[in-house]
Amino acid sequence: MEDKNKLKKRLIDYQMFWPLFALTVLLAFNFFFIKDFFAIEIIDGHLYGSLIDILNRATPLMFMAIGMTLVIATGGIDISVGSVLAISGAVVSIMIGGDMVFLNGEQQYVSHYPIVLALLAAIAVSVVCGIWNGLLVAKLGIQAMVASLILLVAGRGIAQLITDGNVVTIYYKPFFYIGSGFLLGLPFSIFLVAAFLVLILWLVKKTAFGLFVEAIGSNVVSSRFTGLNVQRMVWACYAISGLCAGIAGLIVASEVKSADSNSAGMFIELDAILAVVLGGNSMAGGRFLVMGSVIGALIVQALTTTIYAIGVPPEVTMVVKALVVVAIYLIQSQAVKSKVKTQATPPTLKSKEAQA
Repeated sequence: MEDKNKLKKRLIDYQMFWPLFALTVLLAFNFFFIKDFFAIEIIDGHLYGSLIDILNRATPLMFMAIGMTLVIATGGIDISVGSVLAISGAVVSIMIGGDMVFLNGEQQYVSHYPIVLALLAAIAVSVVCGIWNGLLVAKLGIQAMVASLILLVAGRGIAQLITDGNVVTIYYKPFFYIGSGFLLGLPFSIFLVAAFLVLILWLVKKTAFGLFVEAIGSNVVSSRFTGLNVQRMVWACYAISGLCAGIAGLIVASEVKSADSNSAGMFIELDAILAVVLGGNSMAGGRFLVMGSVIGALIVQALTTTIYAIGVPPEVTMVVKALVVVAIYLIQSQAVKSKVKTQATPPTLKSKEAQA
């Protein structure tokens, strides 16, 4: 019995437990109350279903959450990622576009610029946006909220200037593969975020990068005294955040086959922050868990899908979503964790801890 209680306590202490628990409860609700939620169909060799749809639609948010995790871990925040997403989509749409031509009597569309060049340009601009935020925060000492607020406002305007305030339609079909293509029966975007996640996990687990980020978030002054280049690390984290937003912009533009600089990525930065928090990460910085943020992004998307599936009226969708999020966050709060941990601790262990 004592071993069982110790195992339960160890499980509760596991940082991934609460995000996985929240996601499991959400999926269990769908299993009992939404018909055929777990049903998977194979059409033309491609997998379709609610679970596949959640994974596919969550990929832009997962990219955002990965970048946001690193920024928040340093004690900062980046609320400009939605605007960076719009800039990325605007750049790639203008460079690719798609002119209609006739080749051998057939109607075809050709890209304005080579697609690889367009993708690299969009990503490069996004990274520059991240570096700009890092410059304001690390070099000039501007508060992260204020620094990223500048690009939040100005970035949306830049995206509108690039597209001349219009919705730019993309006709070049090879570009559609990023957001709408399939690989091994699954949406290609899932493999894209999985590959990037593996790269980031390798970076934070197998190199000193993760340790340095955690040290800066825990105590930036001590990090400076130990000889750590804090400015360079903060710059790197904001650059990665810009990179993630840029890739998310490519996925969104590819999926909808256009770039709408007015509404693309609107409020997605709030969902990204929410995903990080639901993933068990602290807004104060320090210890972080990238995988937890990815699970948090899946929770947000699963919640959105569930709300639409049960037929909640559009005018109250956001209210219902907010209430569920509050409930999930309260479950993950330190007070609830401590109470559950106390209940899981056997009396003998409690007395030993009290004596210690």
